[in-house]
Amino acid sequence: MPLNRIHKTLSAEMNDLRLAGPLKGDETVFRAVVPATGDRGPRFLLEGGGDQPYLRMNSNSYLGLSLDPEVMEAEEKAARAYGAGPGAVRFISGSWAPHVALEERLADFHGQEAAMIFSSAYAATISVLVPLITAETTVVSDELNHNCIINAMRMARPVKKRIYRHLDLQHLETCLEESVGTCKRVIVVTDGIFSMRGDHAPLKEIAAIVGRFDDRFEEGVILLVDDSHGVAAFGATGRGTEEVTGCEGVDLTIATLGKALGVNGGYVVGSRTVLRYLREKAPIYIYSNPITPAEAAAALKALEIVDSPKGRGLLDHLRKMTRRFETGLTELGYETIPGEHPVVPLMVRDTAKTTALVAHLRENHILATGLNFPVVPKGDEEIRFQINASHTVADIDECLAVVGSFESPDL
Repeated sequence: MPLNRIHKTLSAEMNDLRLAGPLKGDETVFRAVVPATGDRGPRFLLEGGGDQPYLRMNSNSYLGLSLDPEVMEAEEKAARAYGAGPGAVRFISGSWAPHVALEERLADFHGQEAAMIFSSAYAATISVLVPLITAETTVVSDELNHNCIINAMRMARPVKKRIYRHLDLQHLETCLEESVGTCKRVIVVTDGIFSMRGDHAPLKEIAAIVGRFDDRFEEGVILLVDDSHGVAAFGATGRGTEEVTGCEGVDLTIATLGKALGVNGGYVVGSRTVLRYLREKAPIYIYSNPITPAEAAAALKALEIVDSPKGRGLLDHLRKMTRRFETGLTELGYETIPGEHPVVPLMVRDTAKTTALVAHLRENHILATGLNFPVVPKGDEEIRFQINASHTVADIDECLAVVGSFESPDL
């Protein structure tokens, strides 16, 4: 059947996005990695970019483990042993030994009873929230939570959604107070690290508030944290926002294997009973293939590295490079949001200027991501720089020099 009429409608909608600014456009295609040499970290060759190497300042691989020889060797070895793919979903054809070993190691790393891996952290969030949200559940959510949380809430249809102002603990308490007597169960959900800004939730204080309200609901208050940008990138030992804030009251933690751990997939850790329930009730888990055994083996090796002296060294270097870059932006007169996390936002607060600065960086062979409305609220337009442990002092200074050469008198 011809699609001419819908093509016209879709093309018009995309043109509207282009005129408004948020059209993402064609994706960058990487064709090769140039290994680190001298005082420079890795560079990347792009399709259509010839032999010009680019410095990547927009990668989630915060510790550089996606290019770590030990991690790659673990994946290659497991692929030879178990094959390229898992074969089927886990309840049909069973789990592979690397899946089980990874789940046990993740639970131990977080000090929880059990872990459960998924194809992605996005899938994990939906798979955890939707089965736990009933018609007698209220969800209380930070207004800047990730899109996966927002979509899970839409899909689940709780009795009430209450959105509290970003990091406003008094408003969180008000939302909980207003929920008393209206539902059996409450789920308080927050990002650990807010991925667009690099700031973090005060989890210790949030857990204390949740604890005060827990007995006022028949089925209690569950605290769920998505710390995908925090785990293995934040804290002295890489245990994320819970470690940094000294929080011990998180019931369920969701995170990813695809950012600081450098591989692919997502997971949740929590009580054995809750995770056993989710294995029976989470449709994305039940009906989707898991990550490959080779990816699980690679993630296990990455986790072992994080939890070792080598990992501590990478985390320390990451913090130093983050401070250097953040200080450099401030000295250049730019606005940023201070913090230790390697997401360093340059707050431009204008769509056209954000687009122009991203283009200037690319023209000077630096890759960074501009974030415009509706990805971020109007007035919060920014360039999100992501520091990696594979970045060197020379890399950081090169990027700062290019940012400093941008000519925009009213920026």
